[in-house]
Amino acid sequence: MSVDQNTIRRRGVGLRAINPEKVSPGYTLFSPITGNGEVYLIDLEGNIVHQWNLPYPPGAYGYLLPNGNLLYSGKTRENAENIFWWFKGGAVIEVDPQGNILWEYNHPTHHHDARRLSNGNTLVLALEELPQDLRSKVRGGLPGSELKDGVIYSDVVYEVSPSKEIVWTWHAYEHLNPETHILVTDNDKREEWTHANTVSELADGNFIVSFRNLSTVIIVDRQTGDIIWELGPDVLSHQHYPHEIDNGNILIFDNGTYRSNVALNFSRVLEVDRATKEVVWSYVDNPPHNFYSPYISGAQRLPNDNTLITEGNYGRIFEVTPEREIVWEYVNPFFNKQQITNDPSLAAQGEQNSVFRAFRYEASQIPWLNL
Repeated sequence: MSVDQNTIRRRGVGLRAINPEKVSPGYTLFSPITGNGEVYLIDLEGNIVHQWNLPYPPGAYGYLLPNGNLLYSGKTRENAENIFWWFKGGAVIEVDPQGNILWEYNHPTHHHDARRLSNGNTLVLALEELPQDLRSKVRGGLPGSELKDGVIYSDVVYEVSPSKEIVWTWHAYEHLNPETHILVTDNDKREEWTHANTVSELADGNFIVSFRNLSTVIIVDRQTGDIIWELGPDVLSHQHYPHEIDNGNILIFDNGTYRSNVALNFSRVLEVDRATKEVVWSYVDNPPHNFYSPYISGAQRLPNDNTLITEGNYGRIFEVTPEREIVWEYVNPFFNKQQITNDPSLAAQGEQNSVFRAFRYEASQIPWLNL
């Protein structure tokens, strides 16, 4: 009998564990990064109860809006030769449960994230070239690894109206300091300075942004554009998906790819008090290296105070209690190679089941779901 040569799949996929008495009820939404545009909604038993088949491979992920529609970032071929394929987007679409596109916004350098705002506009992350006079001031990173002609990318945030007009713009290079916001390791190429992977709105109307290459999370004043809060590499390491939870604290997936002063690579989930910057709750596996995703990933606080965690690189989605007990675990069973990539090295990396982020929804949040 032949042995499956894919390590993750060989260990087992689908539903791996469930404690019905402690799990938070609902349905889990995820989209395999190497898929063709499939988005799955599964029940607690791991059964697919709904599926979208969208016209774009995932640029990152999709999530449900309060109206029950799906907001989804997809990869397009436009500008593919100039944008780093792994996190490229290009299209932000709102689709109904049947997959009909109700709204679409295209931008050639969109990447990683797009979030619908309370005012009906949409925040979109995009790349732009760092002004030439600032490139030599960027510190850290792999020497000589800039793009052709010394180009270094930085991030820009656009607020886009329903009519697809850009009504507000925030340039990272105007507010971050390249001499103090440093590429935290010599392993990161200097082709990117900031590498934002998250942008979202807070309850007070301000925005939170995560910069992976700087191991830094900031809060931006919506009115002035000023940075009014910052958490950096003394706490974080290549983090993803910082966002505000109901108690006002910030929940962060701290990847731990290059953690300072620690030889062991491990990931953790942090709940940070916004006022004091104190870590008031965290999840780390025991031993720590049993839980680790060097890229992507996220965490969501659930209504029963459990936390849903996406260990993204390995397609593992699991739920822990406040006491850190695992009560549900599911491994994405859908494997594929990188889709429509112009980079043969990515296509040659073998089949993957990575998931950028996953979300749990209560039945009341999906009124169109007929079971």
